[in-house]
Amino acid sequence: MPLALLALAVGAFGIGTTEFVMMGLLPDVADDLGISIPTAGHLVSAYAIGVVIGAPLLAAVTARMSRRKVLIGLMVLFVAGNALSALAPDYHWLVAARFLSGLPHGAFFGVGAVVATGLVAPERKARAVSLMFLGLTVANIAGVPAATLVGQNFGWRATFLGVSVIGLAAIASLALVLPRDHAHAPAAGLRGELAALRSLPVWLALGTTVAGFGALFSAYSYITPMLTDSAGYADSSVTLLLALFGVGATAGNLLGGRLADRSMRATLFGGLISLVAVLAVFPVLMATAWSAALAVVLLGTAAFVTSSPLLLMVMEKASSAPSLASSANQAAFNLANAGGAWIGGLALAAGFGVTSPALAGAALAVLGLGVATIAYTVDRRRTTPHKGRVVATHTPQPTETPAHL
Repeated sequence: MPLALLALAVGAFGIGTTEFVMMGLLPDVADDLGISIPTAGHLVSAYAIGVVIGAPLLAAVTARMSRRKVLIGLMVLFVAGNALSALAPDYHWLVAARFLSGLPHGAFFGVGAVVATGLVAPERKARAVSLMFLGLTVANIAGVPAATLVGQNFGWRATFLGVSVIGLAAIASLALVLPRDHAHAPAAGLRGELAALRSLPVWLALGTTVAGFGALFSAYSYITPMLTDSAGYADSSVTLLLALFGVGATAGNLLGGRLADRSMRATLFGGLISLVAVLAVFPVLMATAWSAALAVVLLGTAAFVTSSPLLLMVMEKASSAPSLASSANQAAFNLANAGGAWIGGLALAAGFGVTSPALAGAALAVLGLGVATIAYTVDRRRTTPHKGRVVATHTPQPTETPAHL
């Protein structure tokens, strides 16, 4: 695998760290700025809104630019957003800085996926994408816990300064090792990029992403109360258990990349079916400490097996605008984050129990499986040649004289 994939993974590591670290720093930020924790929670939403808006917008407006320059420029914007977060004088400035930090997120993964697949042979595309996303999953193992500890001991502003340094390292890596001969985008232009998103299969693939990862976030958003109230873990143990989720996500990401190179559709269906099964038995697994730890690992594995095939499917269905399509897939991922958390919260508010968000997630995973099935059916109808109508013809008999003679 090319060294340039490592540079993309470094950028993904920084993005993954800044996206998820805010959850662990909410109490510290709230105390320092004199706001409530629910108000501080809007900082998570501000980042997600930045991703949803920035992913398709930045990918579209940079359609004619060199992809190498686009990736470096996106990381410059990422560094600026995190540096401004560290220097924010009050809550409102911090909201704006978090929004700015989220803008380059989706476009970086979208353009990065196109570059990654262009660096390798066609039969290794899924593995190339999974190696880029390795930075995101490893961030959950090492980056987020380390950044949280830094914030708790040296202040939350130090965390965002540290993330800015990671961004600078990514910029240097991209500038040094990303080959120029693989860095240029086709001259489709903004209109051509947007036209590619009119396809029904593209929207079905994006819908599968929203439902499938909505299933994950329905359960994962409320994993802490499940672990403490149901499995009996102490609050101090939750950080280690969330790192186990990162281990599972990393394993699932690498496994999904390898399997998708053999059969993208089979890997997607297998991952979604596994996710349904894991979420369905989640309440049972949360009954004891050891099985709860296993459940956290299995949840990460089952969910992230689908990440590479979903992204490649969207890119395949919008082949004339892969950067915009894969960036839109990142926007769909963050819609899944918000929507899944909302649906899981509805289950909790209805009084169905602390593990009920997992069952709501299982229902969402079934929905994702249904959308993927519809997408498969549409693809088969579009690729299966229609048999033409047989028209009867009259062949002159030996005793007949052709009309043109």
